[in-house]
Amino acid sequence: MNIPAGAEILWTDSIGDRPNVVQELVIQSLVKEMSKPENTITALSWRRLHLSRAKLKASSRTSALLSGFAMVAMVEIQLSKSIPPQLLIAFSVCTTLLVSVHMLALMISTCILPNLEAVASVHGIAAVSESPHEKMHLYIETAWAFSTVFGILLFMSEIAILAWVIFYDYSRDAALAATIILIPVAVVFIIFAVHFYRQLVTHKFEQSVMSVKELENMVNQLQTDSADNSAALLNV
Repeated sequence: MNIPAGAEILWTDSIGDRPNVVQELVIQSLVKEMSKPENTITALSWRRLHLSRAKLKASSRTSALLSGFAMVAMVEIQLSKSIPPQLLIAFSVCTTLLVSVHMLALMISTCILPNLEAVASVHGIAAVSESPHEKMHLYIETAWAFSTVFGILLFMSEIAILAWVIFYDYSRDAALAATIILIPVAVVFIIFAVHFYRQLVTHKFEQSVMSVKELENMVNQLQTDSADNSAALLNV
């Protein structure tokens, strides 16, 4: 084989150090492949960070809004002595649970969200490792469930009880109509929540399977490239 005159020294140095050359080629191929955003663990962690941040933002807004409505209803409502004590007890318990659940979700969101915002505002790739969204995943999901599932169900119950408290002395048919309307709405909400959760779990499972297949393809490609580079160097 004809070697250019300027490459004789480089060829002489590299011919005795073939394992290092092969290793460098494999590392370069690995870095090139792993630098793709869709194939990096860092990109996956960034997506989880943004998802956690979006959940906390939605939880904080929803909890603040619904708990505010419940507090206004408790303060502004006009009660009469003819209302049964059992109805008043149900109203006070439901309102207290509603405000407590949303306040807990709001507290979790307020405590964790600033830390995620601080990391998300940094454009460095390695900055995602400083975010607590992985360690605080259970708390984030708890706030999300309290705000969007239990909180909304309690809010629907609050509306039904509030209708009975307000219309008890004037028109019980109006309170009954409100209850009849809310029952199918609550059933549809529960069905949607269960269906959405199942679809979300299925989607996450499919994404995990695709990620495993992508990693397997990357490993096979790296092994093939390493074998081809080794064969090319040995044939030279």
